[in-house]
Amino acid sequence: MKKIKGSIIVTAVIICLILLIAGFGIFTYIQRNSSSLEASAGGSSGPGQRGQGSRIATTVRVTPVVRDTIENNVVINGDVMATNQVSIFPTVGGQITQTYFSVGDSVSQGTVVAMVDPSRPGQVFSESPVISTIGGTVLSNPVSIGDTVTAQTTVYVVGDLSTLMIETFVPERFSNAARRGLEAQVFLEALPGEVFEAVVDEVSPVLDPVSRTLRIRLRFSGRMDPRIRAGMFATVSLVTTTRQDVPIIPRGAAISTHGAWIVFTVDENNIAWRREIFLGLENEGFVEVINGLDTGDIIVSQGQNFLSDGELVRIVE
Repeated sequence: MKKIKGSIIVTAVIICLILLIAGFGIFTYIQRNSSSLEASAGGSSGPGQRGQGSRIATTVRVTPVVRDTIENNVVINGDVMATNQVSIFPTVGGQITQTYFSVGDSVSQGTVVAMVDPSRPGQVFSESPVISTIGGTVLSNPVSIGDTVTAQTTVYVVGDLSTLMIETFVPERFSNAARRGLEAQVFLEALPGEVFEAVVDEVSPVLDPVSRTLRIRLRFSGRMDPRIRAGMFATVSLVTTTRQDVPIIPRGAAISTHGAWIVFTVDENNIAWRREIFLGLENEGFVEVINGLDTGDIIVSQGQNFLSDGELVRIVE
């Protein structure tokens, strides 16, 4: 009898444990389902609200796609030179006996600038004058009294400084764009912060076979600034291509990824969407959009590197 009662008690205990474990499992299941339903109700309000319940909106700056003119420039270095600059040679070889002008002096055409004694040992000849073939300013005087010269020795370099030009060399890949009348902007090291307008006035018909560059010369537009001097170092921004009334965006707004260019557009709900675009002409500040965007589209111009497709953004001015 005692054995039967013991078995009943053990069985009752086991049943109670089973019921307790089952009840705990059912309670846990109900709790999990309730949490999931609450999360679904509070965090999913449609595709336009993606990311609002899970993270803080990313701060960005935006700009509209506009239609404007864009220019492609090539920046090259050059030198300011006198438009008309010649070397003065003696008519005979001999010894320099007199020089009458120094660098910076003005001379007139036909003026005697130096004398050469063509005498040889045992022979005496009259001195021969060296005559300037143009009027202008003495730019250099490479010889001194007592030097022996030939008919191919430069005695003076004289230039007309009333008009100046810029000589520079265009790389081969831009040579087809170089033509007379092409506009350019000139920046001078001696006059920082100032911009001077210039126009291509002369284009060499051939490229230099060594440097693979094309020599061009530009003249300053408008009245000549007296502060500009021959010999100054110049930086030339040459407009090679111009396109008008095309969609443009800031160059920094486009992101290169996996061989393609993308931007992020922002809709009326402040959601950023990834958009692939195709680029055209570009310069230092802007780039032409050939396809992928429409005029008036709002794109992210700053902060786009940290965005994901469909992410909520906060726009700041």
